[in-house]
Amino acid sequence: MLHKLGHAARFEPSNLAGPSGLLDLPRPFVFRAGHLDGLTIAAGETFRFDFHWFDLRRPSLDIVLRAFTEFSQAAELIDVCGVEAPLEVCLDPTGGPVDRLTIRFESPTELKAGGRAVAQPEFGVLAARIRDRLSTLRALYDDGPLTIDFREFGERAARVHMTRYDLRYMEISRRSARTGQVHPLGGFVGEADYEGELTEFMPYLRAAYWTGVGRQTAWGKGALAVVHCPPL
Repeated sequence: MLHKLGHAARFEPSNLAGPSGLLDLPRPFVFRAGHLDGLTIAAGETFRFDFHWFDLRRPSLDIVLRAFTEFSQAAELIDVCGVEAPLEVCLDPTGGPVDRLTIRFESPTELKAGGRAVAQPEFGVLAARIRDRLSTLRALYDDGPLTIDFREFGERAARVHMTRYDLRYMEISRRSARTGQVHPLGGFVGEADYEGELTEFMPYLRAAYWTGVGRQTAWGKGALAVVHCPPL
Protein backbone atom coordinates (compact mmCIF):
# COMPACT_ATOMS: atom_id res chain seq x y z
CA MET A 1 0.00 0.00 0.00
CA LEU A 2 2.80 2.43 0.88
CA HIS A 3 4.47 1.87 -2.47
CA LYS A 4 1.22 2.24 -4.38
CA LEU A 5 0.52 5.57 -2.71
CA GLY A 6 4.06 6.82 -3.13
CA HIS A 7 4.80 7.24 0.58
CA ALA A 8 7.39 4.49 1.00
CA ALA A 9 10.26 6.99 1.26
CA ARG A 10 8.62 8.49 4.35
CA PHE A 11 7.51 5.30 6.10
CA GLU A 12 10.21 2.90 4.91
CA PRO A 13 13.43 4.95 4.51
CA SER A 14 16.45 3.04 3.23
CA ASN A 15 20.14 3.78 3.37
CA LEU A 16 21.76 1.71 0.65
CA ALA A 17 25.10 3.43 1.16
CA GLY A 18 24.87 3.47 4.95
CA PRO A 19 27.00 1.73 7.55
CA SER A 20 26.49 -1.89 8.55
CA GLY A 21 23.39 -2.29 10.67
CA LEU A 22 21.70 0.75 9.15
CA LEU A 23 20.71 -0.58 5.73
CA ASP A 24 17.18 0.48 6.66
CA LEU A 25 17.28 3.82 8.41
CA PRO A 26 15.29 4.27 11.63
CA ARG A 27 11.82 5.37 10.64
CA PRO A 28 10.85 8.92 11.64
CA PHE A 29 7.83 7.74 13.61
CA VAL A 30 6.48 5.54 16.40
CA PHE A 31 3.10 3.88 15.95
CA ARG A 32 1.43 2.61 19.14
CA ALA A 33 -1.91 0.84 19.10
CA GLY A 34 -1.40 -1.99 21.56
CA HIS A 35 -4.50 -0.93 23.49
CA LEU A 36 -6.59 -1.99 20.47
CA ASP A 37 -5.34 -5.60 20.50
CA GLY A 38 -8.27 -8.01 20.60
CA LEU A 39 -10.91 -5.28 20.32
CA THR A 40 -13.77 -5.27 17.84
CA ILE A 41 -14.72 -1.77 16.72
CA ALA A 42 -18.37 -1.57 15.76
CA ALA A 43 -19.59 0.60 12.90
CA GLY A 44 -19.94 4.19 14.07
CA GLU A 45 -17.59 3.80 17.03
CA THR A 46 -14.41 5.81 17.32
CA PHE A 47 -10.96 4.69 18.37
CA ARG A 48 -7.58 6.31 18.76
CA PHE A 49 -3.94 5.39 18.34
CA ASP A 50 -0.69 7.16 19.14
CA PHE A 51 1.55 8.27 16.30
CA HIS A 52 4.75 10.16 17.16
CA TRP A 53 6.37 11.87 14.18
CA PHE A 54 9.95 13.12 14.51
CA ASP A 55 10.51 14.94 11.21
CA LEU A 56 9.01 18.37 11.91
CA ARG A 57 9.39 19.85 8.45
CA ARG A 58 5.89 21.00 7.50
CA PRO A 59 5.77 19.44 4.00
CA SER A 60 6.81 16.13 5.53
CA LEU A 61 4.04 16.26 8.12
CA ASP A 62 1.46 17.19 5.51
CA ILE A 63 2.42 14.12 3.47
CA VAL A 64 2.00 11.89 6.53
CA LEU A 65 -1.47 13.25 7.32
CA ARG A 66 -2.51 12.82 3.71
CA ALA A 67 -1.22 9.26 3.77
CA PHE A 68 -3.38 8.40 6.77
CA THR A 69 -6.39 9.85 5.01
CA GLU A 70 -5.69 7.76 1.91
CA PHE A 71 -5.13 4.62 3.96
CA SER A 72 -8.59 4.93 5.53
CA GLN A 73 -10.52 2.23 3.65
CA ALA A 74 -12.49 0.80 6.58
CA ALA A 75 -12.23 3.81 8.90
CA GLU A 76 -12.29 7.58 8.59
CA LEU A 77 -9.65 9.84 10.10
CA ILE A 78 -11.63 12.47 11.96
CA ASP A 79 -9.14 14.27 14.21
CA VAL A 80 -5.42 14.75 14.79
CA CYS A 81 -4.05 16.15 18.05
CA GLY A 82 -0.72 17.87 18.68
CA VAL A 83 0.04 18.94 15.12
CA GLU A 84 0.06 22.68 15.74
CA ALA A 85 2.17 22.53 18.90
CA PRO A 86 5.02 20.04 18.49
CA LEU A 87 6.60 18.83 21.69
CA GLU A 88 10.19 19.82 22.43
CA VAL A 89 12.21 17.94 25.06
CA CYS A 90 15.29 19.63 26.49
CA LEU A 91 18.09 17.20 27.32
CA ASP A 92 19.68 19.50 29.90
CA PRO A 93 19.03 18.39 33.50
CA THR A 94 16.43 20.40 35.40
CA GLY A 95 14.99 20.15 38.88
CA GLY A 96 16.56 18.59 41.93
CA PRO A 97 18.97 15.66 42.11
CA VAL A 98 17.68 12.14 41.52
CA ASP A 99 19.38 9.09 43.01
CA ARG A 100 16.76 6.36 42.52
CA LEU A 101 13.81 5.64 40.28
CA THR A 102 11.60 2.94 38.82
CA ILE A 103 11.15 2.43 35.09
CA ARG A 104 8.15 0.61 33.68
CA PHE A 105 8.67 -1.10 30.31
CA GLU A 106 5.16 -0.74 28.93
CA SER A 107 5.55 -2.67 25.68
CA PRO A 108 7.90 -5.49 24.67
CA THR A 109 11.46 -4.17 24.79
CA GLU A 110 14.52 -5.70 23.16
CA LEU A 111 17.92 -4.21 23.94
CA LYS A 112 21.26 -5.23 22.48
CA ALA A 113 24.81 -4.86 23.73
CA GLY A 114 27.79 -6.09 21.80
CA GLY A 115 25.50 -7.29 19.03
CA ARG A 116 23.53 -9.61 21.30
CA ALA A 117 20.15 -9.24 23.02
CA VAL A 118 20.36 -8.76 26.78
CA ALA A 119 18.07 -10.53 29.24
CA GLN A 120 17.95 -7.67 31.76
CA PRO A 121 17.88 -3.88 31.27
CA GLU A 122 21.05 -2.89 33.10
CA PHE A 123 21.06 0.89 33.21
CA GLY A 124 24.32 1.28 31.29
CA VAL A 125 22.86 -0.60 28.33
CA LEU A 126 19.47 1.12 28.56
CA ALA A 127 20.93 4.64 28.71
CA ALA A 128 23.35 3.92 25.87
CA ARG A 129 20.59 2.69 23.57
CA ILE A 130 18.44 5.74 24.41
CA ARG A 131 21.44 7.99 23.70
CA ASP A 132 22.07 6.29 20.37
CA ARG A 133 18.43 6.44 19.27
CA LEU A 134 18.05 10.12 20.10
CA SER A 135 21.32 10.97 18.36
CA THR A 136 20.37 9.01 15.23
CA LEU A 137 16.93 10.61 15.01
CA ARG A 138 18.52 14.06 15.39
CA ALA A 139 21.12 13.27 12.73
CA LEU A 140 18.51 12.08 10.23
CA TYR A 141 15.56 14.35 10.90
CA ASP A 142 16.71 17.35 12.94
CA ASP A 143 19.79 19.52 13.53
CA GLY A 144 22.43 16.83 13.72
CA PRO A 145 23.65 14.17 16.18
CA LEU A 146 24.10 14.78 19.89
CA THR A 147 27.24 16.73 20.73
CA ILE A 148 27.95 14.93 23.99
CA ASP A 149 30.92 12.67 24.75
CA PHE A 150 29.33 9.27 24.08
CA ARG A 151 32.00 7.30 25.92
CA GLU A 152 31.89 9.36 29.11
CA PHE A 153 28.08 9.31 29.03
CA GLY A 154 28.16 5.53 28.83
CA GLU A 155 30.70 5.22 31.63
CA ARG A 156 28.59 7.35 33.98
CA ALA A 157 25.46 5.40 33.09
CA ALA A 158 27.24 2.11 33.82
CA ARG A 159 27.80 3.27 37.41
CA VAL A 160 24.03 3.27 38.02
CA HIS A 161 22.91 -0.04 39.51
CA MET A 162 19.73 -2.00 38.90
CA THR A 163 18.54 -3.01 42.38
CA ARG A 164 15.32 -4.87 41.52
CA TYR A 165 13.49 -6.08 38.47
CA ASP A 166 10.14 -7.75 37.84
CA LEU A 167 10.08 -8.65 34.16
CA ARG A 168 8.42 -11.19 31.91
CA TYR A 169 8.95 -12.01 28.26
CA MET A 170 6.13 -11.53 25.75
CA GLU A 171 5.94 -13.32 22.40
CA ILE A 172 3.96 -11.32 19.85
CA SER A 173 4.21 -10.76 16.10
CA ARG A 174 2.83 -8.73 13.23
CA ARG A 175 2.08 -9.68 9.63
CA SER A 176 3.16 -7.34 6.85
CA ALA A 177 0.22 -6.40 4.65
CA ARG A 178 2.63 -5.84 1.75
CA THR A 179 4.77 -8.99 1.89
CA GLY A 180 2.70 -11.34 4.05
CA GLN A 181 5.76 -12.04 6.19
CA VAL A 182 5.34 -12.50 9.94
CA HIS A 183 7.74 -10.41 12.03
CA PRO A 184 8.38 -11.31 15.71
CA LEU A 185 7.88 -8.38 18.07
CA GLY A 186 8.68 -10.01 21.39
CA GLY A 187 10.58 -8.58 24.33
CA PHE A 188 10.43 -8.04 28.07
CA VAL A 189 7.83 -5.96 29.92
CA GLY A 190 7.61 -5.05 33.59
CA GLU A 191 9.52 -2.83 36.01
CA ALA A 192 13.08 -2.25 37.18
CA ASP A 193 14.50 -0.10 39.99
CA TYR A 194 17.76 1.82 39.68
CA GLU A 195 20.02 3.68 42.11
CA GLY A 196 22.92 6.04 41.49
CA GLU A 197 23.65 9.46 40.04
CA LEU A 198 20.60 9.67 37.79
CA THR A 199 19.98 13.40 37.43
CA GLU A 200 21.61 13.89 34.04
CA PHE A 201 19.73 10.92 32.58
CA MET A 202 16.23 12.08 33.49
CA PRO A 203 15.70 14.16 30.30
CA TYR A 204 16.83 11.21 28.18
CA LEU A 205 14.35 8.93 29.92
CA ARG A 206 11.56 11.45 29.36
CA ALA A 207 12.48 11.70 25.68
CA ALA A 208 12.50 7.91 25.41
CA TYR A 209 8.86 7.88 26.47
CA TRP A 210 8.13 9.40 23.04
CA THR A 211 10.80 7.71 20.91
CA GLY A 212 10.93 4.27 22.50
CA VAL A 213 14.18 2.39 22.86
CA GLY A 214 15.67 -0.75 21.37
CA ARG A 215 14.59 -2.70 18.31
CA GLN A 216 11.42 -2.18 16.25
CA THR A 217 10.29 0.93 18.08
CA ALA A 218 8.37 2.08 15.00
CA TRP A 219 5.80 -0.65 15.69
CA GLY A 220 5.30 0.17 19.37
CA LYS A 221 8.12 -1.78 21.01
CA GLY A 222 10.34 -0.19 23.65
CA ALA A 223 7.77 2.12 25.25
CA LEU A 224 8.89 3.09 28.75
CA ALA A 225 7.92 5.49 31.50
CA VAL A 226 9.45 6.70 34.78
CA VAL A 227 6.76 5.76 37.28
CA HIS A 228 8.47 6.38 40.61
CA CYS A 229 11.05 9.02 41.38
CA PRO A 230 11.15 9.75 45.14
CA PRO A 231 12.91 12.86 46.45
CA LEU A 232 16.31 12.55 48.07
